[in-house]
Amino acid sequence: MARSTRAARTSQDEPEALPKWAEDEIKSVNFEDPQIVSRTGYILDIYEKDFKVDIQVYEPLPDGRTIVEGLDVLTNMKISEFMKGFVYEFKIKMYKGKLSSQLADLLKSKYVLEMDSIYRFEMEDLQMLDVESDVAKSSNESSADSDDDTGD
Repeated sequence: MARSTRAARTSQDEPEALPKWAEDEIKSVNFEDPQIVSRTGYILDIYEKDFKVDIQVYEPLPDGRTIVEGLDVLTNMKISEFMKGFVYEFKIKMYKGKLSSQLADLLKSKYVLEMDSIYRFEMEDLQMLDVESDVAKSSNESSADSDDDTGD
């Protein structure tokens, strides 16, 4: 008796697997031409072996997200030189693939997931910004202005 209760509890706790047709559609989705967006933000995590990073951007991407996990990095980029926590300007290729209405309905009804598209992200370029120098420079300028005022 306890065994069937555990099996029932396990099946309630675990989400139901996607049907094969849904998995196949997701794996073979056709992506539209990429949209290239520039955003500033910082690297949260680096996966050198997989050539992927997780980033957070200050302005949301067109789909509303501010965190991108598993962002593909081109193999010609020097991922070993990327640094976490520093401010960068990222150029990101954002690919969007539409899901069929049948799959979108399945996700909504069985998984309570509002999703009609999937996205893929690729790092096209990144440039480290010298934010601390800019802050120090503006602080020095304002203190120099104060010195001028007191010198009269």
